[in-house]
Amino acid sequence: DLLAVAGLRQTFGSRLFRDHVAAADAPAVERLRRAGACITGKTTTSELGSKAVGASPLTGATPNPWNPRATAGGSSAGAAAGVAAGLVPVALGTDGGGSIRIPAAFCGLVGFKATFGRIPFWPASATPSVAHVAPLGRNLQDVALLLDVLAGHDGRDPGSLAQPPLQATAALGLGIEGLRVGWIDQLGHGRVDDEIRGLCRAAALRLVRESARVEVVQAPLFDADPNAAWNEVFYGGIGARLRQQVGEDLAAADIDAGLKAVLLARQALPAHRVDALREASLRRVQDAFERHDVLAMPTTPVTAPPVGVDVPAGHEGRNTVDWSYFTYPFNLSGNPAVSMPVGLASNGMPVGLQLVGRRGEEATLLAAAAAVARTSPMPGCPVLG
Repeated sequence: DLLAVAGLRQTFGSRLFRDHVAAADAPAVERLRRAGACITGKTTTSELGSKAVGASPLTGATPNPWNPRATAGGSSAGAAAGVAAGLVPVALGTDGGGSIRIPAAFCGLVGFKATFGRIPFWPASATPSVAHVAPLGRNLQDVALLLDVLAGHDGRDPGSLAQPPLQATAALGLGIEGLRVGWIDQLGHGRVDDEIRGLCRAAALRLVRESARVEVVQAPLFDADPNAAWNEVFYGGIGARLRQQVGEDLAAADIDAGLKAVLLARQALPAHRVDALREASLRRVQDAFERHDVLAMPTTPVTAPPVGVDVPAGHEGRNTVDWSYFTYPFNLSGNPAVSMPVGLASNGMPVGLQLVGRRGEEATLLAAAAAVARTSPMPGCPVLG
């Protein structure tokens, strides 16, 4: 419900926008219609996409089909729940800090965030410099079909890339012989459950069966946690959008309590400081791709937490998104990233592996993801298609 469908309400998961009706289709919706898709309905999101769990003041909690006591993840909560429950084969979501990859990991699905600007986003998101439109499905084949339809330039989006067609479906058949894969145990910040680390690491190492070269990266990816820059870009944008509706007094606004707490606690950084921090993070990512073609790591540090929990146990002190340490850095850098299921934890809940590629090299990333699906299939889940 962050995406516009002409004639339907576009509430952004917010009571403040409950009566807003979109005047025109978003480019992604236009392209799906032209390709013959049936737009079945709108799906739930956390308010303005602001949380990594499935809850908003307008629609309530979105439970996980694997266990209704657990969250479906967010912000693309309804998209993931609908696909995982078999209501629809595929769905669109958005991703400004992990909002397609987090619910994909929690619900045992494939969620693909392309290079920033590859899929146009219009009307503009509240967080336009990090937000992506992204597909989600039960297998890579379906997600690749959507990518082939969705990618392409649109002049209404100032960040839209003018590049040749993606040819995502064809990329699934490419080999990965000699591909340099870097397994990352740590980013230099955050922590991950040992069981999740073990399942994801094993899946990454099995890529040697497809003749890839897999290296365990010993040094942290980042010198410092890039959350300061990401939080400023993300929550600064959301706060500005809300102030357009309610004025400066956010304390009295009828918005999500968790979001309100983050916005009221936020201390704005000067723009030059944000730019410097973002540039430093981007350099570290670029340096990693001098040595590796694909980076592999867990998507999330935990399996789906209980409904009603904004920050998982053991990760106190983080906000409603930046406890997902492995996702938001690649919104700052704009790199393509995919989450795909690689097994079940001992609690019976899905675990997602994240693969990250160079900007503009979705084909390589899709080929690597297809190899993971061949070598580490999730029981009962045909991830390749």
